[in-house]
Amino acid sequence: MNIVLQVINAFSINEQGGNPAGVVFDADKLSPLQKQEIARLAGFPETAFVSRSDVADYKLDFFTPLKQIAHCGHATIATFSYLKRTGQIAGDLSTKETIDGNRRIVFKGGQAFMEQQSPAISKTPALNVILESLRISSSDLQQGLLPSIVNTGNGFLIVPVRNEAILAGVDYDREAVYRISEQYGLIGFYLYTVSNDFDATTRMFAPFYGIDEEAATGMAAGPLAAYLWEVAGVKKQDYLIEQGRFMHPASPSLIKVELSVSDSKIERLYAGGGAHLSHVVNIGLDQPRMHEL
Repeated sequence: MNIVLQVINAFSINEQGGNPAGVVFDADKLSPLQKQEIARLAGFPETAFVSRSDVADYKLDFFTPLKQIAHCGHATIATFSYLKRTGQIAGDLSTKETIDGNRRIVFKGGQAFMEQQSPAISKTPALNVILESLRISSSDLQQGLLPSIVNTGNGFLIVPVRNEAILAGVDYDREAVYRISEQYGLIGFYLYTVSNDFDATTRMFAPFYGIDEEAATGMAAGPLAAYLWEVAGVKKQDYLIEQGRFMHPASPSLIKVELSVSDSKIERLYAGGGAHLSHVVNIGLDQPRMHEL
């Protein structure tokens, strides 16, 4: 079987950088096992499989190289940006069906934004265990702030570090972060610090899902914006979040998050940005072959 996989970089800046997502259209006949094998062979942080839906405009299933995931921000933005650009979506509103329910997609200024749920913020797991897993100390955290688990559809541990030098230097214990992520039902750890040019610059580690580090994570940027509002006291309704600059090699990405606030509470939020088609991969279930456009 030959599978055509579009590689689309989401949250790119002027069609540079961003996070590559694999997208397979017309995936109705693929089984979950086939989807998982294709995602493993493709090797991207996440691959989206797009099928017909009876309850939304499109059905999306997301797979990392290791397992299925309920939602994926950059693969959603990649998919719907491509559908909009190729004329398959006419208006400024669309919907996706996932294994965790339906979500709205909104288009603004040529960019796609995905809906996330109102945030649930829970207490920090054992701080010393977190610090040890990241190989940092309590003095490396921002003053007055502690890590928190934030969930807007997927759970992430938000970790506020003091400056960019500390953020850039983190070399985490993959086995320890894997165990903590498994124990608390997390996608991964999302570290951030303040930035001169953005509301935050970040790094995301998700070894439990086979991702050592990711260039842009829309489903983590939403929880971070909620953390900035609820915990850090940064009261804005629009946030610019940078990611990917400290990867090797670097792949700078920009994620925009918009909050909908009522009576000082976040009712919903949207995370989005730009995307561009990078190349196409033809995958036989034995070996992938890449063809640059």
